[in-house]
Amino acid sequence: MELEQAQKLWQPDPGWLNTATYGLPPEPAWTAVQDVLADWRVGRVSWEGWAESVGRARTAFAGLVGVAPADVAIGSTASQLLAPVAAALPAGATVLVPEIEFTSNLFPWLVQEERGVRVRTVPAAGLVEAIDAGTDLVAFSLVQSADGTVAPYEEIVAAARAHGALVAVDATQGCGWLPFAAARADAVVVSAYKWLMAPRGVAFAYLAPGLRDRMRPDAANWYAGADPHASYYGPPLRLAEDARRFDISPAWFSWVGAAPALELLAEIGLPAVHAHDVALANRFLTGLGRPSGDSAIVTVEVPGAQERLARAGVRAAVRAGRVRASFHLYTTEEDVDLALDALAG
Repeated sequence: MELEQAQKLWQPDPGWLNTATYGLPPEPAWTAVQDVLADWRVGRVSWEGWAESVGRARTAFAGLVGVAPADVAIGSTASQLLAPVAAALPAGATVLVPEIEFTSNLFPWLVQEERGVRVRTVPAAGLVEAIDAGTDLVAFSLVQSADGTVAPYEEIVAAARAHGALVAVDATQGCGWLPFAAARADAVVVSAYKWLMAPRGVAFAYLAPGLRDRMRPDAANWYAGADPHASYYGPPLRLAEDARRFDISPAWFSWVGAAPALELLAEIGLPAVHAHDVALANRFLTGLGRPSGDSAIVTVEVPGAQERLARAGVRAAVRAGRVRASFHLYTTEEDVDLALDALAG
């Protein structure tokens, strides 16, 4: 599907420049959620049809990041999916993390310090050079939430491999607009309510087979069973052999909304979304006299910016004292110009 055709599936109020906080659902996703809520309200159907959305969403996500569906686990948050990775680190392991890192990819490592895991933070710009023989795992965001900086993914992975270190990536702020090869890392987690435009409560993890062998599924449950429908009662333990052994039981309605959104993204193609999003971000930057960049998330310091944007009806975020604007496939040039006019005034 051409991006211009797909854009007709959204009707946002003008001035939404805040996908880095949450994405807007396309019409098929919104309608699917309304339908399932109506069914739930009156008890019209059983749950099995709702759960089929999980398989659809898992397959669509796997295709977007270039991995096999069997290597994808599902959950509700990025930190929950990282928890068993952190728990699998041996006592005495060293984790290297950028100084300014969203805590969903920091706290899971820090809570392991009580058993001897060491967390070392360095400036993000020096992450590649800081990877050394004493590094056991490198954790970082593909795109930084605070300012939209795109990490040098390939360079970080190459440095980690050169020293035998694992790589764990939070791709929440990149997956959905930035093409990347998840399989180059050992673990990639994504909360899907931003650029993947799913309801909150949907998250994915690519878990490499070699890493899974080190991990224990401490949240083991019926849905992680080899056959979930034969895993309701009693022993023995009978979990799936692939990444599904780390699944948690899905929040049905969120997944019903996730599947159509991800399938639409896959139909459009991430290269087209990337080109559109970054072009609008650069229109915004150049309109403010700033140099263009390579991200769909930008931050600017303009006196009184938050108040000016609010008066014009532009919705953006404030992070670390700066206005953060983010642009996705439903954003238009008119949205950008509305924000520019407000800041110029």
